[in-house]
Amino acid sequence: MEEITIKKSQEMVDNWIKTFGVRYFNELTNMAILTEEVGEVARIISRKFGEQSEKSSDGNLDLADELADVLFVVICLANQTGIDLEKALINNINKKTKRDSTRHFRDL
Repeated sequence: MEEITIKKSQEMVDNWIKTFGVRYFNELTNMAILTEEVGEVARIISRKFGEQSEKSSDGNLDLADELADVLFVVICLANQTGIDLEKALINNINKKTKRDSTRHFRDL
């Protein structure tokens, strides 16, 4: 299986949208879709790992696929707002490292 970078992922999603999706939905619509997809992840997590009982219709639910749906929409939002997610993630990890470098060790 080929490994891909975040940058390559953004290119792949953009190419898919331009080839098969025709256009990006507007940002507000994509935010609503993202909320829907995160809800589907929450449903799987609550039933597989939480206290909520599974339904017979839950048998075909695939956490990996639902997480990929979330990632796809996040990438769409980044693409249409001009965000380099690779750079943003590096900056975010640096921020968290600086802020939280000792925080979580205090609870051990």
